[in-house]
Amino acid sequence: MSNPYFQFKQFTVYHDLCAMKVGIDGVLLGAWSPVDANVVSILDIGTGSGLITLMLAQRTSKAQIDAIDIDEGAVRQAKINFDHSPWSNRIGVQNISLQDFAPVCKKKYDLIVSNPPYFANSLKAPDPTRTKARHTDTISHQELLFHSAGILEKTGRICLILPVTEGLQCVKYAESFSLFCYQCIYVHPKPEAEAKRVLLEFGFTERTTLTSHLEIETHQRHSYSEAFTLLAKDFYLKL
Repeated sequence: MSNPYFQFKQFTVYHDLCAMKVGIDGVLLGAWSPVDANVVSILDIGTGSGLITLMLAQRTSKAQIDAIDIDEGAVRQAKINFDHSPWSNRIGVQNISLQDFAPVCKKKYDLIVSNPPYFANSLKAPDPTRTKARHTDTISHQELLFHSAGILEKTGRICLILPVTEGLQCVKYAESFSLFCYQCIYVHPKPEAEAKRVLLEFGFTERTTLTSHLEIETHQRHSYSEAFTLLAKDFYLKL
């Protein structure tokens, strides 16, 4: 049986009640998403275990962070993790879809993050909660961008991590909602390997996209690259 939790330097993430376990995608998004002193309100869409919310709480000293998820088990899991964290007074979670949340939301966010479902036409997993977490049946990427744009501050950012094909399609979708891609980072498992993910940053100001590449490991297996180590060193116990 796999370990029911993942221990980070400043917090613990239990993930036995939710479909998607702690993984590199969430760690990348939580460590990379741009935050500064002006970021005081954050929304985590599809929070799962709450990993990204907890990473952002560690990185910001005053931001209030709202997390939402449509899966009841994930919300229970995230609440457990939030309640046992050092930042329980400024993070919270709701069992609600973005489609229901956005129209009644009374505030605008400085940062919206999501590690969203991304499979559109692939074989479904036998576990329905895992299918819900991984497939776009419950929310398309167009809906994600549309609703996020409606609750984003004019100077705010939306940050996503997606497989390359789906991510580049999102860049095209974004323009329909007056969102422009500020950064596109291709994530490679190791040097010379094809990129498997893209980290994307969107905002309302039209500008040239900054494109770069990030390698997770060196040529030696289980040896992290200098760039990934710099991102993750405040979180991983052995870095």
